[in-house]
Amino acid sequence: MGSKNKLKRFKENETFENVFQPTREEVVSGAFPLKGKWNSDFFKNDNPIIVELGCGKGEYSIGLAERNPNANYVGIDVKGARFWRGAKTAVDSGMHNVAFVRTQIELINDIFADQEITEIWITFPDPQIKYKRTKHRMTNSEFLQLYKKTLKPDGIVNLKTDSEFMHGYTLGVLHGEGHEVLYANHNVYKNEGAPSEVTEIQTFYENQYLEVNKAITYIRFKIK
Repeated sequence: MGSKNKLKRFKENETFENVFQPTREEVVSGAFPLKGKWNSDFFKNDNPIIVELGCGKGEYSIGLAERNPNANYVGIDVKGARFWRGAKTAVDSGMHNVAFVRTQIELINDIFADQEITEIWITFPDPQIKYKRTKHRMTNSEFLQLYKKTLKPDGIVNLKTDSEFMHGYTLGVLHGEGHEVLYANHNVYKNEGAPSEVTEIQTFYENQYLEVNKAITYIRFKIK
């Protein structure tokens, strides 16, 4: 994407009521105004809040929000030019149950209060295969504890990925730490039983993977 396009999208993001782009300082200082107040101050309802981490273009956040009007969705990504597409789709379609925040995923506890979230989706994260990148894997022990803090006691995490490595690594962490695996599948398009939103909502990159017959894996779990 050219720099002109990026600048245009950044400027347009600033006009969207469903986009929040706080500075890192604002977030870590505890000044983000919607923390603990997403339902009352933004969504204006008591519906459950579901978060997509590393939302990219926002395809999953939008797809889920369209399917479930009685739930609220928040997509988080550090790259605002990416989720511009999802934010614009929501604005153009008059969707009021989806929002986007430009921030780092490790700051999730500064964006949401304890037990403010019902469910988390992690869609096609970078598997960070090199050993020295372990700390960046989005299902490592440290990240799971961050998620647990924001999730309600019975909250659920979904991992959808094309990486067999990430799938296996995550299962190892979950089993090793005694978390509850609700569903796990190495190839959701060839096996029955996956929730419909797993196979019926597809991202841009997922379509590319499917064209070359790359298996898409999925895990649904609870953090103990």
